[in-house]
Amino acid sequence: MARRRQEEPGIPTVREALEIRNVDDLKQLLSLLPTKEKPMRKGELVDLIDRHVTGKGLPALWEKLDDLQRKAVAETVYSGSQFFNAERFKAKYGAAPPFGAKKDRSTYTETPTLLRLFFYSDDRYDPSAAAILPENLRERLLAFAPKPEPFKLDALDEAPEFIERIEKEYEFDEEEEGLTIISGKRAYLMRTAKSVKDNVHRISLVRRDTERAAQQDLLTALRLIDKGKVAVSDKTFQPSSATMDELGSLLRDGDFYEPQAKKIKWEQGVTIKAFAWPMLAQACKLAELHGKKLALTKAGRNALSAKPAETLKLIWQRWLKSKLLDEFSRVCAIKGQQGKGKRGMTASENRRAVIVEALSKCPAGKWVRFDDFSRFMQAAAYDFEVTRDPWDLYIVDAQYGSLGYEGYHGWDILQARYLMAFLFEYAATLGLIDVAYIDPADARDDYKGMWGAEDLEFLSQYDGLTYFRLNPLGAYCLDLSDKYTPGEIESRVSLSALPSLQINVTTGGLSPDENLLLETYAEKESDKVWRLSREKSLAAVESGNQIKELREFLQARDEQPLPETVEGFIVTTERQARALKNTGEALLIECADAELAELIANHERTKKLCLRAGERHLVVKIDAEEQFRKAVHLLGYGMPRV
Repeated sequence: MARRRQEEPGIPTVREALEIRNVDDLKQLLSLLPTKEKPMRKGELVDLIDRHVTGKGLPALWEKLDDLQRKAVAETVYSGSQFFNAERFKAKYGAAPPFGAKKDRSTYTETPTLLRLFFYSDDRYDPSAAAILPENLRERLLAFAPKPEPFKLDALDEAPEFIERIEKEYEFDEEEEGLTIISGKRAYLMRTAKSVKDNVHRISLVRRDTERAAQQDLLTALRLIDKGKVAVSDKTFQPSSATMDELGSLLRDGDFYEPQAKKIKWEQGVTIKAFAWPMLAQACKLAELHGKKLALTKAGRNALSAKPAETLKLIWQRWLKSKLLDEFSRVCAIKGQQGKGKRGMTASENRRAVIVEALSKCPAGKWVRFDDFSRFMQAAAYDFEVTRDPWDLYIVDAQYGSLGYEGYHGWDILQARYLMAFLFEYAATLGLIDVAYIDPADARDDYKGMWGAEDLEFLSQYDGLTYFRLNPLGAYCLDLSDKYTPGEIESRVSLSALPSLQINVTTGGLSPDENLLLETYAEKESDKVWRLSREKSLAAVESGNQIKELREFLQARDEQPLPETVEGFIVTTERQARALKNTGEALLIECADAELAELIANHERTKKLCLRAGERHLVVKIDAEEQFRKAVHLLGYGMPRV
């Protein structure tokens, strides 16, 4: 069911709202008023109700409303819209106000409450089809209806260590015969439970402080790309399974979830950070596709020696505007996104802008429950749509499992799932938010009643996100603070550089990014011994690496000054790696004889266009080929085109 657009016309006056109702509807409204008059004609009913509602009796009617009803009226009065937003109201207050009660189960008609004297329907045939506050009534209410308090986002100094989950345990009489119901290919045995017991389980939360990990993971991902070990699809630009496995094993704290081989092998997968880094590198022009592997761009090479926090902020800003990936596509259980439904998907960059604005309202350094943040976005009107037509999206089957059915495309199914993917896979991977989470399997049950979803362990692999905290890096990237002082990424290794160009690991072990850096300039001889390689070092500098990073790396991990031979190795490599310069492609031209080569190489018309290369050969730059041809034509010679 499509949401009503706020720009649709409302109802100017109470009288106009009453005039489209029939006599029976008007009599029900009249019964709610403190009057003994019982007019029978429609015009008289309209006059009487309008006089009570818009006249001096309005404050008295307001006082008769219960607390939740008054809040519903006040929220609409100050919302800037005539339409009561039920979803927003329920998100803020946890319940919907009563507009009426159905007479019985066999009819759709309802007996109105006092709230129907404030809100009216613009549907001539259904008085409960909408809840619109007429403009002239809204103007009267502004005089005394108090402005609602804004939604308060609760926050904690520390994330809890566990959450409680209630699971129901059903006990059946073993001798009771059940009724088997066949539904498609499934058979269900229906029996009446003898008793039901609530079992409370404590589930530990996994907490990840991401700020330092992201700064190290950035360098690890870039160095792995530099080594040509990141393979992506040339169609989707998404990393291969092998790439994600290797990258995930190298990340500072691993991925958010353990590799699937060590856990339940969920069909939907739980790779998060190892998927995000190759996508982020491409979207932010730090890497580009060469064949089937990513290669660093000039900006990517510069990022290797830049301050990681500055690069992370740049990546974040560029990701917000990127069109490389719609994060909702990572909610793999919801199908149809790449088919007909693609046309109805909204622009992801617009969604991100809304989320970032809401995220900036979170108190830095405080833990926020994800569900509270999701409610806050709804209550505070941080609205966005995922799709313009949910009928094209589905679970399992495009017809029976379509999200277009009532209750299948609410905020929790669409917006909240997009929100979790954006926060968990991108904001957390980049180190902007710390996270506390549980396994996604059975973390949420809001989708369990949907057709085809009964066998899904989770709707999205991000369902386990429970709390998050905007950290100092996040505040800096969101421009909530002007400066950021990064904490030192502690190295867990000590090195010793020897005059023989041997590098020994004396204590601790190399981290993945340290291992990749050393591998760029040295050969590994054993687990604890490396040797600087002239060939590797020359190739690294030729590719754009700055060898000064090797000097800084060694100096930071060796208590002694670097030996003169190591310093000399670094200086010499830097100089000799740039001794030759590629000035572009050229043609190698063979002359008929040495005399002709000598003539052309020294003639006034041609000597500036070519160089002698051996006895009978000349070299001409490709971009000077036509000019060279014209010049040799003037000398009376020609050069057939290949």
